[in-house]
Amino acid sequence: MRGNDHQLRRLLAQRSLEVAILIFPEVEVLDFAGPFEVFSVAGRILKQDGRAPFRVSTVAAQASPVLARHGLPVTPGASFADRPAADILIVPGGIVTQPLGDAATLDWIAATARHAGLVASVCTGAFILARLGMLQGRACTTHWEDIPDLRRDHPDLQVIENVPFVDEGAVVTSAGISAGIGMSLHLIARILGPEAAKKTARQMQYDWIPLERAA
Repeated sequence: MRGNDHQLRRLLAQRSLEVAILIFPEVEVLDFAGPFEVFSVAGRILKQDGRAPFRVSTVAAQASPVLARHGLPVTPGASFADRPAADILIVPGGIVTQPLGDAATLDWIAATARHAGLVASVCTGAFILARLGMLQGRACTTHWEDIPDLRRDHPDLQVIENVPFVDEGAVVTSAGISAGIGMSLHLIARILGPEAAKKTARQMQYDWIPLERAA
């Protein structure tokens, strides 16, 4: 078991783990909704002594509604100003022009990641982590269509294709859109064990194949 997994398990003995999922204009819907569903279902069905293992919230720069891809309005659960520290940070993708160009968003991600036990990206969220230097010296992946651009923009990174996710310990990157569901189940397996992830996948009626490290 990785050192950060031990840290998260120690915290679990005291309280629920805080899972923060970033949202922003033009965020891909399933990029954030997939992990939200996985961690929320796990929190509901895997309670111990009445306490959920995870508390999940979406976070945006402001508390006002955000227009996701295809015009879906989403009201975040918290703003950068009032969101407590996160134990697990999920950075989704979509059209990432806004977060890549917004200093407040980049600053919040960097500050939150410093205290999180795990940071994960979905799809083009990898571009945001790469901009912040979080993928330096690590293998990573993204949506198949965006792999050439990630290699072009960050030629020093080891970008791997044809995998659902790449697990580098404290940082995990996943491929496009629905791959974030499998990655989230993988994170639950790391923290709570494979049986917990299997129960969560079954509750969701999701065909999940455990992978130790898809790289």
